[in-house]
Amino acid sequence: MHEFIVAVVAFIVLIAVMVVVHEFGHFVLAKLCGVRVEAFSLGFGPRLFGVKYGDTDYKVCLLPFGGYVKMTGESSEQNLEAPGKDAPGTETVAAADDPGALTAHPRWQQMLIGFAGPFANFVLAFVLMFFYYAWINEVPAVEIKTTTVEWVIPGSAAAQAGIQPGDTIRHFAEADNPDWNGVVERIGLDPNQTVPVTVERGGALVHTFLRVPAELKGEDLAGMLPQFTPGPISVKEVQPGTPADQAGLRAGDGIRSVDGYAFHTITSLRAYMQAGKGKAISLLVERNGALLPMVARPAKLDSGWKLGFAVPPPPYRNDPLPIGKASSKSTKFCVDNSTLIFETLERLFTRKVPMSQLMGPVGIARVAGDAAETKGWYQKIGLAGMISINLGILNLFPFPILDGGMIFILLIESTIRRDINIQVKERIYQVAFVILIVFFAFIVYNDVARLPIFTQGKP
Repeated sequence: MHEFIVAVVAFIVLIAVMVVVHEFGHFVLAKLCGVRVEAFSLGFGPRLFGVKYGDTDYKVCLLPFGGYVKMTGESSEQNLEAPGKDAPGTETVAAADDPGALTAHPRWQQMLIGFAGPFANFVLAFVLMFFYYAWINEVPAVEIKTTTVEWVIPGSAAAQAGIQPGDTIRHFAEADNPDWNGVVERIGLDPNQTVPVTVERGGALVHTFLRVPAELKGEDLAGMLPQFTPGPISVKEVQPGTPADQAGLRAGDGIRSVDGYAFHTITSLRAYMQAGKGKAISLLVERNGALLPMVARPAKLDSGWKLGFAVPPPPYRNDPLPIGKASSKSTKFCVDNSTLIFETLERLFTRKVPMSQLMGPVGIARVAGDAAETKGWYQKIGLAGMISINLGILNLFPFPILDGGMIFILLIESTIRRDINIQVKERIYQVAFVILIVFFAFIVYNDVARLPIFTQGKP
C-alpha cells in the first residue's frame, strides 16, 4: 500500500509539473502575440479553486491528469487534446474582427503558439539537468569507470553468449566503449534481437553475439550484473536468528568472496544465491584486518534466497561541474534522449520492438514511485527531464489533436492560402480523437498486465 501511495503521489506531481510548464509555454506566446487567454487550468473537470486576474481565470480542477490553456477563438477540434493539451469541449467562437481571438492572428503566430508548449518542455529538461550537473552531480565515492561484468546469471542470455564474470564490455550493439547507462539504453532498444558484443578478457578481445530477451526481469541486464563499486560487500546490520547470524556474520564485516567469487554488491550475491537455491556457500570475511572463513546456508526469506543482513547504501559524493561542462552534459542528455525516442519509434514501426513495451500512465507511475524512493537525485531529476523531452517531441508529431497536428494543418492552409473546410477539420479531429482513445486504452492495458499481481508466478 505504501508503494502504491508513493507511486500515485509521485505521478501526480510529475505530470502536474510537466503540464504546467507545457501550458505555460502556450500561455506566454499567446500573451506576447496579443491573444486573449480565458483560462489557465491545472487539471480537468469541475473547478476547485483559483483566481481571476484580468481576462484569465487561473484555476485548479478536480482531475489532476493534465491541463489546458483556453484562448479566445479556438475551434472545438483544437480543444480535443490529450493530457497536457487544451481541454475538450471548450468551443469558443469569436467574431472575425475580435483582435484578441486566436484566429484573428496570422498563421505564423498561431504556429509559434502551438510550438511554444513543446519548446517549454525542452527548456525544462535542459534547466533540470543543468541544475543537477552544476549544483549536485552525484558520483560514486570510489568510481569504477570500466564497464565490467561482476556476475553472469547461469542459463541467462549473457551466459549463453559466453560472457563471463570479469569481462569488460568494449562494444555493445552499435556503441563503442559504452558505460552501463549506454548498455541499458541499447538493450532497451533491441528486445528479442541478436546484437554483436565484444568483451576484453585477460587482455584479449572476444567477439560474440547476445540474444536480448524479449522482457528483462529484475535488476539484471540480459543476465549481466554490473560492477559499480570496488571492495567487499559491507555488512551494516545482521538480523538475529538468520543464516547470516548463525554463520557468525557481524555488523562491520566485509565479505571478500563467496565460493571464491569476488562480489562487490548485494545484488550480485543475491543472484548467486538464487541460482544455488539454498545451497551452502563459503564466505571469506574481513573483520578488523583479519580474514575469517565461514559457511552459511541461505534461507527462503521474503521473495528469495537470502542470508538476512543489510548493507549500507553505496557511498556517493557531490561533484558539481563548471558551468560550461554542466551546460555541455545537459545538452548531451537532451540530445541523447531525443535520439533514443526516434530510435525506439523506428524499431516499433519495423517491429523490432513489440508494442507491448510501450509505457503508459500506470507504468510511468511505477517508475516515478521507484525514483521517489531511490536514494540520490539523479533518478528523480533525470526521470523528470526524460519525460519532459518525451512530452515535447510526441506533441510535435503531425497528428491531429497534438500541437504538431495543429501546426501541420496551419502549414497546409498557408500553402493553399485558404482555410480548410471546418466540417472536414471536425471529422479529422473526431477520428483522431477516437484513435487516441483506443491507443491510450491499449497502453494502459499493457501497463496493468505488467503489474506484479499479474506477473508473479510466470517463468
